[in-house]
Amino acid sequence: MQQSISIIVTGKVQGVFYRQSTKETALRLNITGEVKNMSDGSVHILATGEKEQLEKLINWCRQGPPKAMVADVQFKNLPLQKFTHFNIVRF
Repeated sequence: MQQSISIIVTGKVQGVFYRQSTKETALRLNITGEVKNMSDGSVHILATGEKEQLEKLINWCRQGPPKAMVADVQFKNLPLQKFTHFNIVRF
């Protein structure tokens, strides 16, 4: 059964290809949603997929791409949100 989550990743997660790597990981896991940089230096992810897929994404977020230094990963369940792809939101 599909569900949606919100993930906030803090640490050195901007300028290290975190968004692009998140998109690649999400596509590999068959997850839809979006990822964007936040003004406070964090990365925000909205993701929809099966519970097992989302757990794998959360686990990946704890490490991120090679140059990232993740300090914390917080996530919460959301009402189901439908996305057609996984997109990088740019300002």
